[in-house]
Amino acid sequence: MPLSALLLMVTGGIAAIAILLHILGMSRPRIFADDTEIAAVWRNEYPDTNLQSVNLSRNRHFALVQSSAGLGVVWAMGADGAARLLLGAEVSDIPGGLELSLPDYTAPEIRLKLDPDEIDSWRSKMEASL
Repeated sequence: MPLSALLLMVTGGIAAIAILLHILGMSRPRIFADDTEIAAVWRNEYPDTNLQSVNLSRNRHFALVQSSAGLGVVWAMGADGAARLLLGAEVSDIPGGLELSLPDYTAPEIRLKLDPDEIDSWRSKMEASL
């Protein structure tokens, strides 16, 4: 089999899988149903901390959490979720939300897409804890 034909088959197969996953709805970001799902993601990242409060965003893709270790954020990362403490974070405004710059090479920037009325309250909570 010529190399060009093999390359075409592999590329076409990968593209077909990507299109099928998108059609089946598996490319949409996760939507957190409730505080229990947020707590599960948080416990996965920080098992030694206690979760004290959860503030879920209206779009249900992000949550601001207060834990025994400090303020943190949980966000949808594809079909899964991720969590980070906001120790040493810098908060800045972006169109449609906030951007967090963390001193963490695994998640150096987190962009939170929030409703306009959520932006001010989330920013004030973050700045008060930093």
